[in-house]
Amino acid sequence: MVSFSRRSKMLLTSSAALLLASCGADDVASPGAGSIPITINQPAPTPTPTGPATPTPLTAAQFALATAVNGVSITADEQVALVNAGQNNNLQGFGTTLNGVYPVSGTSLATASNPQTVLGNSSFLQNTSFVGALSGPNDNAFSGWTCNSSSATFLNSSACTAVPSVGSGGSAAACPTGTIDDGLVQTFRACRLPAVISADLTLPKIAGVLYRFRGLTEVGVDGGAAATLTIQPGVVLAADSTETSNDVVLVNRGSKINAVGTADAPIIFTAQQNLASNGVSDSSQGLWGGVILLGKAPTAVCATGTGPNTADGTSAGAAAPCQQQIEGVSGRLYGGTDAADSSGTMQYVQIRYTGIAISEGNELQGLTLGGTGSGTTIDHVQSHNSADDGIEIFGGATNLRYFVVTGADDDGFDVDNGWRGFMQFIIAAQKAGGSTADSFATEIDSNNAEDLLPRTYGRYANFTFIQTNSAPAAIRLRGGADFAFVNGIVKTQSGAACLNVIAGAGSGDTRTTIRPADSALQDVGPPTFNSIYFQCQGR
Repeated sequence: MVSFSRRSKMLLTSSAALLLASCGADDVASPGAGSIPITINQPAPTPTPTGPATPTPLTAAQFALATAVNGVSITADEQVALVNAGQNNNLQGFGTTLNGVYPVSGTSLATASNPQTVLGNSSFLQNTSFVGALSGPNDNAFSGWTCNSSSATFLNSSACTAVPSVGSGGSAAACPTGTIDDGLVQTFRACRLPAVISADLTLPKIAGVLYRFRGLTEVGVDGGAAATLTIQPGVVLAADSTETSNDVVLVNRGSKINAVGTADAPIIFTAQQNLASNGVSDSSQGLWGGVILLGKAPTAVCATGTGPNTADGTSAGAAAPCQQQIEGVSGRLYGGTDAADSSGTMQYVQIRYTGIAISEGNELQGLTLGGTGSGTTIDHVQSHNSADDGIEIFGGATNLRYFVVTGADDDGFDVDNGWRGFMQFIIAAQKAGGSTADSFATEIDSNNAEDLLPRTYGRYANFTFIQTNSAPAAIRLRGGADFAFVNGIVKTQSGAACLNVIAGAGSGDTRTTIRPADSALQDVGPPTFNSIYFQCQGR
């Protein structure tokens, strides 16, 4: 039997002969026996995509900055070892992973850990499946109640430079009881707050009305009359720019602020310049002092004649409980023995264009917490373009959630003096340039007093730190403070390390910031890092 393949060849040969004959090719010479040569030009092979090249791994000295204090230092290699002792950390991040503060995809940049388990808190902290403050490009947790600038933009938020929504009808509006009619500012009715709010006062949202404050505006009197300042959603408060005093809103110990806005109607503290179109720019800062809350929770640094404090915050055996004067204002004290003390609530609040350096180490921030207790509620708050820190916390036990610092001239989150608390869903997006040389996304310390009690012990979960200026590092941890970090993103520009861990006392294994746990010193041991994505040196 003739095979199918062979039959096919025979038919093809006959067909070819008939085709040649029909073309008048009967007289074409036969090439003779053998095959007819056929040349086939093969296309060039398509290169296999290789993707972006992996950069050279960072050295320890590029990842971590070593700083000597009092002749004591923690090497870059030792700092890398601290991070490597944790789980799910990536020290070699690179490429296009973020669009501003948002991840470019919904896939977590590192394997997340459960903050409740790692940090031992299930009442305040939420379990998350992602690292950083945002889960992906469409996360709307920071939408609307924030404002946008070159430091960071958020979904569905308006520009920080835009005139806040005061409303129309100011010429006919009346100031509520307890405030002073200051006439018109632009087209708005200015209702000024008294210098001392000695009784409960409510600031309602009235179309066309803004609330103005001038100089030091105090809520309550420390040791005297207590008061609560209640601010309704959508209210705008503006510092008076017609005089030169440092405009500050300060809540004294024993009194409270109840500033509760909404995502659609945040409460805005700003400068009077912000009330005019083009009155402020993206670089405006330091136009007024800021907001200060003082409480009766323990602090570690004590004024002369008070303290020293003890680990339980009672100053047991001392002539007087530990207290201290707050920075930026003369004679106003914070501290006490009530860790659960409440200075009120701030929710869905913006604080714009603050910060004044009165002297070296004596500054006003966007928001200052002095000895505020765990009963104080701070969440969904933005501090924008402070000329100093976005927020500074002196002692106390207040927890923070959904807190944004944009465009700070100095540190984003500055904690010290024995603060013991938690923060989750926090963002620090530093300004692009012009900031101080030692500005960090977070600065954690105890003012070089290594063993004061209570010992500083902070815990950050789901944080995004974007260090866009020329600071030496994003995270500075020093002064014998204890800390734990989980589910974070840290990104720095070229020339900036990610980490700077410092000890100012001890030697070898007894160096204060990294020594083993010691309950007698209220020391929980070296800092811990879990599920942190580090993208350092502009990679």
